[in-house]
Amino acid sequence: MHISVLLEPSIEYLNLKDDSVIVDCTLGYAGHSSNILSKIPNGKLYAFDQDDEAIVSSNERLSKIGKNYEIIRSNFVNIKEELNKRGINKVDGILYDLGVSSPQLDEDYRGFSFHKDAPLDMRMDTSKKLNAYEVVNNYSKEDLIRIFRDYGEEVYASSIANSICLYRKNKKIETTLELVDIIEKSVPFKYKREHHPARKVFQAIRIEVNDELNVFEKSLRDALELLNIGGRICVITFHSLEDKICKEIFKEVSSIPNSMKHMPVIPKEYEPKFKVVKTVTPTDEEIEKNPRSRSAKLRVIERIW
Repeated sequence: MHISVLLEPSIEYLNLKDDSVIVDCTLGYAGHSSNILSKIPNGKLYAFDQDDEAIVSSNERLSKIGKNYEIIRSNFVNIKEELNKRGINKVDGILYDLGVSSPQLDEDYRGFSFHKDAPLDMRMDTSKKLNAYEVVNNYSKEDLIRIFRDYGEEVYASSIANSICLYRKNKKIETTLELVDIIEKSVPFKYKREHHPARKVFQAIRIEVNDELNVFEKSLRDALELLNIGGRICVITFHSLEDKICKEIFKEVSSIPNSMKHMPVIPKEYEPKFKVVKTVTPTDEEIEKNPRSRSAKLRVIERIW
């Protein structure tokens, strides 16, 4: 069962009114969306997802709460385009929950989990061509090192990439546990004792397969343009790369440009249109109930003019 991370603070900081127009960019299994929908009886919820199973499950859940919602089967990189198609140019709140949902991790055949044997896949949108099998078996050693280092922040990126390349000379790497075994043999015993050695590599491959960082940056910039005055964006991140993108964009749009800082009076058009509201991390109680929330961080920004 999927437990939504930082559910209460994200709902609180969206500052919902009964007629709010809200976008959930990461519908998943409707943990956040079902709570949002129950609080906007005269508003409208637009929810994005590319996972057909999640869409079917969430539609069933949301339909029991109200009819004032629409699920958009698309990547949230298309937020502006998809909303504009529906005549929506401004909204009151936008939510991103960038964690992989528990059902995706728990389903053996999706290949997201390093605990279960499955074909190497990791696609959020199963209609896309690039999958984990392609990355692991066909990327050059240099590219594997780059993604393990940059997307996984893996200190043994070079050693792991080298082992993968040696192994696949004799046989294609087809399953998750086959890959896990190669990774485990590529790192020191002490490293394995401290944490699962495959976690960062699997994260890196998933980010590469789904182009997650570029997609998030573009989507977040478009989302800021869609906000009404008083509207808020809540972003829940789970690792430092996503959080860094969010933090830097929020800082950029809520600050006076450097070239203007020396001026005694800042012209109105150069004053920031946004203010950072809050950064929230899970309580000890939430971490105990849901260990997957440990690395989560919620950042909130509001449009002020």
